[in-house]
Amino acid sequence: MSLSTEAASVFAALASANRKLAQTYPGDRAARQPVHTVYGGAQLYKAETTRRLGELALASLEAYGRAPAELAAGVGFPQHLAETVHARVTAKLQREAVEDFRIDFEDGFGARPDAEEDETAQRAAGELARGMKLGILPPFIGIRIKSFGEEWALRGARTLELFIDALLAATGGELPRNFVVTLPKVQIPEQPQALVRLLSLLEQRHGLSEGALRFELMIETTQAIIGPDGYCPMPALLAASAGRCVGAHLGTYDFTASCNITAALQAMDHPMCDLAKGLMLLSFAGTGVFLSDGATNVMPVPVHRGQGLSAAQAEENRAAVHGAWQLSHRHIRHSLEGGFYQGWDLHPAQLPVRYAACYAFFLESLKSAGERLKNFIDKAAQATLVGDVFDDAATGQGLLNYFLRAYNCGAIDLADIEQTGLTATEVELRSFARILAARRARLGG
Repeated sequence: MSLSTEAASVFAALASANRKLAQTYPGDRAARQPVHTVYGGAQLYKAETTRRLGELALASLEAYGRAPAELAAGVGFPQHLAETVHARVTAKLQREAVEDFRIDFEDGFGARPDAEEDETAQRAAGELARGMKLGILPPFIGIRIKSFGEEWALRGARTLELFIDALLAATGGELPRNFVVTLPKVQIPEQPQALVRLLSLLEQRHGLSEGALRFELMIETTQAIIGPDGYCPMPALLAASAGRCVGAHLGTYDFTASCNITAALQAMDHPMCDLAKGLMLLSFAGTGVFLSDGATNVMPVPVHRGQGLSAAQAEENRAAVHGAWQLSHRHIRHSLEGGFYQGWDLHPAQLPVRYAACYAFFLESLKSAGERLKNFIDKAAQATLVGDVFDDAATGQGLLNYFLRAYNCGAIDLADIEQTGLTATEVELRSFARILAARRARLGG
């Protein structure tokens, strides 16, 4: 009798454990991730808001980065990329300045009388519905409600209910694409668990499919990093989300404040933020949850306003905007190098530097990454040709993800990807394993 037969029960238990592990860690989600989320107070939201933000972002680029060399110097990326980055940033701001927008009922809205928040929730939902009808919404959008801590739980739930009811009434039961609810200051599993139940009830009320309403978690307190038992609670927070959690965002300033870091030193690249982001990466890796860093809180705005400014005042304005751009660039690069490909923006003048930083980051490594992916594809193609099983698709997916992220945000175009040996049809599959399967099917056919 073979060992495998003699220990059949051992392998059966192992297979069950392996399946459970695969369910918990299904791998990266084959979907587009936005490079940023723009937050704006719900009291100010209109259907045209994101289009207006694009117009203001272009005006900022025109005023303080009109020439490619000026943009490169003002942001701080290499001059040899200036022409390409400037052209692609300009095109992006004209085409799709905002990738993701959050209608904010928390910090961007504040504590207001219930009647005012009720009215704002219904009005903002109507504006969102109007944006859907006009076809002017960004690719990703959602709302941030108040936290489910004891003080705000009922208020957050009421805003959620009023907003969803009004939105679906205005759209005939249709949600915007990639709609998400953001739950801030999550600390214990019972909070996302409660949100799961509320979303399920709303789905039943409106005849939506189960799981249609999804949410993001915000990691903003020390209790979300280390729980009372001494363990990191983030895997438990995800488990309590019952498959509805699609993102986890670090709330930079609330988190650093909870660590008793003085306000002057609260920043995205503070060591405590790096610790939190490292634990987020470890907790959510392989789960399909998208991770996002926070925002730079120094706004790129001129210090002098009005017409007829002196040359000295104009130069002070330029220095102020460029200084804020360079700080944002440093923070965004830090996030990208740390494996966080999404962050927050709070002001339209931050959008040029968001895209410039991302584009320069991807373009700097384009040649070497392209060579690596091409060699990997050639190796996979050879295995496919001779009928071997190629068992390193996970590494291939990691290489492919670099190009998908760069392509999605506008840093590169399809021709750049095709130089690696991929076709446009294969790029649309977004999965290295699916690409190999498609090639095998073609050869087999």
